[in-house]
Amino acid sequence: MKKLVFMVAAIAMAIGLALPQSAEAGSAQSLRGEKAIEDSSINPAMPKLKLDQAKLPKAFKEQPPLIPHKVAKYQIDLKTNRCIKCHDKKYYKEEEAPMIGKSHYIGADGKESDKIYMGRYFCTQCHVGQADAKPLVSNTHKGNN
Repeated sequence: MKKLVFMVAAIAMAIGLALPQSAEAGSAQSLRGEKAIEDSSINPAMPKLKLDQAKLPKAFKEQPPLIPHKVAKYQIDLKTNRCIKCHDKKYYKEEEAPMIGKSHYIGADGKESDKIYMGRYFCTQCHVGQADAKPLVSNTHKGNN
């Protein structure tokens, strides 16, 4: 009997914690503003990439460089990385492209290699295109680069 009472109490507490609290408990607001979800089922237009222009300033010191060209159709998987064909230290001079950062050639063991460390192989996880997109929210951040 005691076990049953304990189980019922535990289930009731779990349900109480899972239920939403009062409307005043959270004041989070969607980035889409007051627009209802069903009203925004159409995908917004993709922002135009800023191509062939000077590098945009970094927002913080360690920010990965932005990509100043289209990469949407680049293949990057375990067997192929299109970025390497221009930016690898073997090819960058010939391609007149910036070389991949030296840190990308240092493995988990701390040793430098001629091949890119697989932990830094998927370029578009960190590097993104320069886009002419208006900010979703206001921002007063001042870069410290």
